[in-house]
Amino acid sequence: MTMNPIFKRYFALVSFVLLAACATQAPSSDSCVGNVIVPPAGLVASSDDALLQKAIGAPTKGALCKGQVFVAEKEVTVYRVWDAAKSYTLFGSWWSFSLPQGPRDQYRAQNDICPEWSPLNKMSACTLKVGAKIVVGPGQSAQCTAALLPASAVNQVYIPNDSRNNVLYVDRCTDGADWPAE
Repeated sequence: MTMNPIFKRYFALVSFVLLAACATQAPSSDSCVGNVIVPPAGLVASSDDALLQKAIGAPTKGALCKGQVFVAEKEVTVYRVWDAAKSYTLFGSWWSFSLPQGPRDQYRAQNDICPEWSPLNKMSACTLKVGAKIVVGPGQSAQCTAALLPASAVNQVYIPNDSRNNVLYVDRCTDGADWPAE
């Protein structure tokens, strides 16, 4: 079967235009960077598409840019930096496996947290409950009032806590220490 010469030229022109557009396009600041880390012992890979989709955010909206669902087979320590003026924020959805380190602005940039979302002045450690499903992955970009925080390779932990309905997947939380420590 032979191809019509007009179709060949049209196909070649369209291919060339698409190739040129891809070659000259600058990488987006919204590109996902980093990979899902190997979590601490006690967490095993699982699947839950609905939970994964709750944790993934669109570019500039925060959340994760990609992730993996895990289920806790034993207790695991997680950490959260939160707003002391709003005690219920201790039980939010965004956590870390690593003890948070300052300075505050560096922590914000690494974890895509806009200043208007929280002053980040308290830090607590909690225990992830056995059976809890979580999502782990690198952070999506976040458009803050003053600037865009680009996607970050630092992994965050999404825990679907809902303190309004008393649904918590964490237990035995510390009261909250001033953060960052002076």
